[in-house]
Amino acid sequence: MNKFDCVVIGGGPGGYTAAVRASQLGMKTALIEKESLGGTCLNWGCIPTKALLRNAEVIHLLKQGRTYGFNFENLSFDYGAAHKRSRSVVARQTKRVSFLMKKNGIEIFTGSGRFKDGNTIEIESSGEKLQAKHVIVATGSKPRQLPGAAYDGDKIINFRRALELKKVPASTLIVGAGPIGMEFATIWRRYGSDVTVVELLDHALPLEDASVSLEAEKQFKRNGIKLHTGSLVKSLDPTESGVDITIESGATQENLSVNTVLVAIGFMANSDNLGLNTIGVKTTNGNVDIDDHMHTSLPHVYAIGDVTGKMCLAHVASAQAVIAAEAIAGKPSASLVYSDIPRCTYSSPEVASVGLTENQASERGIEVISAQCPFVANGKAIASGDNSGFIKIVADGKSKKILGVHLIGEHVTELVAGPTGMLSLEATIEQLGNTVHPHPTLSEALMEAAHALCGHAIHI
Repeated sequence: MNKFDCVVIGGGPGGYTAAVRASQLGMKTALIEKESLGGTCLNWGCIPTKALLRNAEVIHLLKQGRTYGFNFENLSFDYGAAHKRSRSVVARQTKRVSFLMKKNGIEIFTGSGRFKDGNTIEIESSGEKLQAKHVIVATGSKPRQLPGAAYDGDKIINFRRALELKKVPASTLIVGAGPIGMEFATIWRRYGSDVTVVELLDHALPLEDASVSLEAEKQFKRNGIKLHTGSLVKSLDPTESGVDITIESGATQENLSVNTVLVAIGFMANSDNLGLNTIGVKTTNGNVDIDDHMHTSLPHVYAIGDVTGKMCLAHVASAQAVIAAEAIAGKPSASLVYSDIPRCTYSSPEVASVGLTENQASERGIEVISAQCPFVANGKAIASGDNSGFIKIVADGKSKKILGVHLIGEHVTELVAGPTGMLSLEATIEQLGNTVHPHPTLSEALMEAAHALCGHAIHI
């Protein structure tokens, strides 16, 4: 039987990061992955969607040729070529992960891993058994199904099947106005699809600050996306040509027919069939229970990423991975403050946020102050041709400590790392305002919003 210091089950961003860090710390490490290295994020999530979004952005710019001084005759778009590019991007990245595994001396086993006992993992496809001193569970999550509407892979699909499509549906209903739903809405709308989005909660991107959600809704609608918030899908009836749908909004109902329904209503942990209950690892609603250093209820078994139900984000899984590996090595690192981890949506407009929303801060009894700097006051945004959106800072009125930063507009996902660092350092609005930002950049709007909170805004 193969013996290892650390066996990682799952090769996504959390799993392969944990394997690399464990190897760096001197452990003999194995990684079990049932499909492709990089997991859902690299193969069927974060990376291919960003490639498609880039294609969609280029199309959007080409349609504005007159603004930039050029024009086309008979301009056409090939979504099949965009799909091919997205898969080539994935292929390049998976090769890089394979190289990292080889470079760090990590043994790869293909198949699904399952606990036979607390220290033995069996590879289901081969029956091979691995003996492990420590195990890190990094099996990710799977998309939730809409009750009464099972995925058929044809007319009712999830995000993975959506990424396999080589042709954009002529008409689409997207159930769920979270990041995944709105990213696909952006891609397909820019390729000419008639897109309708239904969200059960009151606003699109419902986890964002209320002011950001409202601005996002306004811009989504301006981009031609039809939004039904505070609504539910009452019925889905597949037909020969598509799906007949009834949408219920309060006391009113609306019927429509589309070619394709994309269900994007969240995820559930991939904790089934691992044998966790057999060995005594505790779960809550399918999520593996962990402490601040990723220990489960068994001291030598750890869990990271989506399977823990903390935050279904690749960078959260990667951060947890490092903590777990270092805990195994007896070098515990600082625990994560999940509210201070940035969240990004790559739709048009982009949305990024870190820390507390204004409502969350108020609910904690904090005396809240906030200010916004609109991008209409930002020279770089105007020069780029897209000055919609704003940056909002939420702060403690007494201590002046920054509590949250919320951004909406062009490429704002590239701006959120700086504010994230300031939150981790418990910086004040004065410290942010006194930080010299380069000109001309979108980041100047951060400084301007801080100046506004200090009572001396220059440009607004």
